[in-house]
Amino acid sequence: MHITSGRWVHGLFLALLTVVLWGILPIKLKQVLQVMDPITVTWYRLLVSGGLLLVWLTAQRRLPRFQGLGRRRLGLVGLAIFGLLGNYVLYLVGLKLLSPGTAQLVVQIGPVLLLVASVFIFKERFSIGQFVGLVVLMAGFGLFFNQRLDELLTSLGVYTTGVLTILLATSIWVFYALSQKQLLTVWTSQQVMMVIYLGCAALLTPWVHPLEALQLDPLQKWLLLACCLNTLVAYGAFAEALAHWEASRVSATLALTPLVTLIAVAAAAQLWPGYVQSEDLNALGYIGAVTVVGGSALVALGPSLMAGWRARRSRFSRV
Repeated sequence: MHITSGRWVHGLFLALLTVVLWGILPIKLKQVLQVMDPITVTWYRLLVSGGLLLVWLTAQRRLPRFQGLGRRRLGLVGLAIFGLLGNYVLYLVGLKLLSPGTAQLVVQIGPVLLLVASVFIFKERFSIGQFVGLVVLMAGFGLFFNQRLDELLTSLGVYTTGVLTILLATSIWVFYALSQKQLLTVWTSQQVMMVIYLGCAALLTPWVHPLEALQLDPLQKWLLLACCLNTLVAYGAFAEALAHWEASRVSATLALTPLVTLIAVAAAAQLWPGYVQSEDLNALGYIGAVTVVGGSALVALGPSLMAGWRARRSRFSRV
């Protein structure tokens, strides 16, 4: 069993770095998608990230070995590749139809779906605290979409299509996450991600239009490069945070990502109104966003909170 280093301040810093990088990512992607199609943008991100990992692992002489994996683990590799590929492409398709803040908030349903899947597949427990967090999260979504509930429930317009596409992307991500969890028993996280990134890029190659990058203006080219590096750096910071801090606390910290996106969009809309549009939310919508974040954090921290409560209750009962 993995034991954290105990350097929680270092873990907190790395988790917050991940939050910031993931929080501003959809804003950058939104600008690039004005010129490039989602498949080509995804291909660039995966190819650059996978290529850099390939160079790093080659220099370290730590390339993954495929001999002896067996059909089952090779099947998991394929499932992880298709899961991440579907997630990346569908997320960008949905992002083209939604604002960055809305897209990032809908993604918060992903960890909940992963938790539910883990209950059935890995027989993990679903605590009362996590159930409370799930109820809070769903209530938060109701508040966030208060201005568009009629549209979401009665029609299949652009907004509804975007939300459903992000939900589908998040659901597919669960297959990737479950497969990756099993592959970590034979490869390191860097080896797993290199194989998945390059595998995804290879599958996308017949449908990409690389020359679209030449149509970007100088700012958009820098943003495309930042999106490519974001994938690698953010994941590296996330993996390193897990080495120094409990996974539940890291996950709870990552729940702040939508708030970072909403704040970043508001700031960018003030500084660069010609490039970034502000979120079309009322006060109830912003309250809903905070509620969703709180629910996500409760879902992540549910088991540890319940364990702490039981420990205190047991201690007081003995007094």
